[in-house]
Amino acid sequence: MIPDYVVVGSGSAGSALAYRLAEAGRSVVVIEYGGSDIGPFIQMPAALSYPMNMARYDWGFESEPEPGLDNRRLAVPRGKVLGGSSSVNGMVWVRGHARDFDHWAEAGAAGWAYADVLPYFRRLEHWHGDRPSDWRGSDGPLHVRRARQWNPLMHAFVEAGRQAGYPVTEDYNGHQQEGFGAFDMSVHNGRRWSTANAYLRPAMKTGRVRIVRGLARRVVIEQGRAVGVEVATGGRTETIRAGREVVLSASSINTPKLLMLSGIGPAAHLAQHGIELVADRPGVGQNLQDHLEVYVQYAAAQPITLYKYWNLVGKALIGAQWLFTKTGHGASNQFESCGFIRSRAGIDYPDIQFHFLPIAVRYDGKAAAAGHGFQVHTGPMRSPSKGAVTLKSADPAAPPRIVFNYMSHEDDWTTFRAALRLTREIMAQPAMAGHVRHEIQPGPAAVSDDALDAFIREHAESAYHPCGSARMGAADDPGAVVDPEARVIGVDGLRVADSSIFPRITNGNTNAPSILVGEKVADHMLGRVLPRDGRGPWIHPDWQTSQR
Repeated sequence: MIPDYVVVGSGSAGSALAYRLAEAGRSVVVIEYGGSDIGPFIQMPAALSYPMNMARYDWGFESEPEPGLDNRRLAVPRGKVLGGSSSVNGMVWVRGHARDFDHWAEAGAAGWAYADVLPYFRRLEHWHGDRPSDWRGSDGPLHVRRARQWNPLMHAFVEAGRQAGYPVTEDYNGHQQEGFGAFDMSVHNGRRWSTANAYLRPAMKTGRVRIVRGLARRVVIEQGRAVGVEVATGGRTETIRAGREVVLSASSINTPKLLMLSGIGPAAHLAQHGIELVADRPGVGQNLQDHLEVYVQYAAAQPITLYKYWNLVGKALIGAQWLFTKTGHGASNQFESCGFIRSRAGIDYPDIQFHFLPIAVRYDGKAAAAGHGFQVHTGPMRSPSKGAVTLKSADPAAPPRIVFNYMSHEDDWTTFRAALRLTREIMAQPAMAGHVRHEIQPGPAAVSDDALDAFIREHAESAYHPCGSARMGAADDPGAVVDPEARVIGVDGLRVADSSIFPRITNGNTNAPSILVGEKVADHMLGRVLPRDGRGPWIHPDWQTSQR
């Protein structure tokens, strides 16, 4: 029996989309190359550094040498598992700022302004906050909880932000993003609340959603219309046909690759690889964006950090407590305090984000500072640098070529230096005085622009938020890949629903807006739309003349 829809990718957007289509009575086949997400390395929040470094769960992509970062190749982890990147991410829940979505609409994505997307954020959330808020959802599939900020350092960091003159925000995902406060995380009953848990399993229980394991090779297009997907599965190749539409939700790396393998993309580039042209869309693979960050690390004056557990016995105790009770330090991603600030006067909403972590360690868990320490992850939110995903080969099994062009614009350097200097100012406040022994990195000698630039070139890492590589825009925009209903321009019966379609990267971690895309595109497919919510965000009243 031919399903109504074929969706490529069971990740953040794909699972949400399949759930809403099934809820409306439609039949869906979801094609997923990865395997099961069952296991403690994925389900335990504190173990977040493991799955993104395991070939079993990660596609293992890396960038080409990046000229702006001393020609380093950076890891580009993407989830290769049920739930996609929501099963390997850091579980930090950030919707983005209202102005992000207003910019999307201004850039040609009509119907995606903040007033349009706020109802979808509320529909998808089940927020477990201190008290109800009409900015948040209360009965959606995606459970979100407020961090408990168990460590004194987490409170000290927020207080240091207040002492430095910044606001304290009660809910950065609600009315006011700007300021310091507690993070939200996609954790429920002590487990990672991925879209596999929130959406895919409930959708499969309806009997209307079926998973097909295999590698999507290309979209099958007949007479200008997508009619199915060619899949390599079980040692053979077959075509899974769709009765209504095909949707690509394969990630901002694999979606543009699949479009190009299917003949949709820049004509000259496809010709180089011997791919027959279906639709000349020069924007496919272009407009690639990401967040870069560095870790500003400090040695701790008191032995109260997570370093006390950075040994086999400590990890075993945390793991055992989590395994049997789903409580304790294993039930948190440990990113429990945050900040969103503006780098200078004249910017109307935050362009710098802080993640505070009560241990000095790399995000991938590969290197920890010796002894007790803590760190602030910081970096610019809206880099003007753009990269591209292109084909290395016409072989569907070959990885694509990924170039971000990090730090290729002078504004990147200006904002990044400001982020480092503002971090140091915050950490010099009285609230941190009893906690800071000394700065580990960049180190007190790194003061000049040149010294900070050298540190950034050597140490900046991706925050793992690639997006924008099949951007949404007006149907007559030659650089757009999809129209405001996520339909691929120039091909019937084909849509894209994942972070590829972001016109511009959002403020903060990108999982929540990726899920939003799946929710909203499903409604476009079903011919319905939620009523708009015209409430606006808090904007600093003196933003034009004051940095804080």
